[in-house]
Amino acid sequence: MDIFGSTFDDSMFEEARDKANVPLSSYKAKFCATEKALNDYTSCLALVPEGNLTIKRDVLEAMARCLSHIGQMEQALETVEQLSKEATNTCHLTCILLLKVNIYQYCRDLGNKIIALQQLCCLHPYNQWHWTSLADGYISQLESLSSQAPGLSFLPQENTLDMIGQQQVIQLYPTAPEREDRDSLWLKACMCLLRARLLLRILRNQQSSFVLQSSEKALQRTEEALQHLDPTERTLQLVTEVMGEDLVPEKMREENQDGESLDNIILKNFENRWWNRLLQTGLLGPDGGKLTTDKTESVSEP
Repeated sequence: MDIFGSTFDDSMFEEARDKANVPLSSYKAKFCATEKALNDYTSCLALVPEGNLTIKRDVLEAMARCLSHIGQMEQALETVEQLSKEATNTCHLTCILLLKVNIYQYCRDLGNKIIALQQLCCLHPYNQWHWTSLADGYISQLESLSSQAPGLSFLPQENTLDMIGQQQVIQLYPTAPEREDRDSLWLKACMCLLRARLLLRILRNQQSSFVLQSSEKALQRTEEALQHLDPTERTLQLVTEVMGEDLVPEKMREENQDGESLDNIILKNFENRWWNRLLQTGLLGPDGGKLTTDKTESVSEP
């Protein structure tokens, strides 16, 4: 009986010979017009075998992006719905929701974009980037509301969020009669930013190199955005407590759902999971007190 390893060839342990360095040719992606790309993908889809769901999903996703770029939003969303019917796990659902975000972003449908981001936050509650993007969406809604309210003054600030849309963060000085709507949007923006800040602080302890640098920059942008929104210390404390209740290492590890079957996944309603719990603190009630600091009231209209 041969002793284990006794039959190995000596050449396996010899040092590798020096190989001539052959310069690799640079790769250049092929670009073509959107209409031609759509035609090519449509032709490709007809050739995909019925059982090859992976390639079929890739082609349908590419078709949806092409359709959105040429302004055929209804057809793009119909293609996304076709993808949704064939989703079997959380990875598929995540790709579909991100695709919806991109389509709604392209057609400037901010309301549905926010709904898709809310679903992403429910599916991946510990993903800081989804929370930052959702905060960006609420801030964009505040910008839109301020531009429609002639009695509302605001000060534009430099860009602080670079996730989706790269919208400007603003500081609002609300006046009647839209106070409740503006306060709700303002508080939701603070809520998402504080959730993102908590996650970034937790995750940076496990990071290094360029990943840590990216988190540090995102944390700085989040801090700047909160400074512009200017919440009171009481608001910061209450919102942080609510948004940090489930941020414990054990629970964060347990809810890693990447690749899991959709049969056991329930997308909890965003309002019930976070917003309604925040409202129970009474921040927006008649006795909720001030949400922002006094300096916002001392700024006159431009």
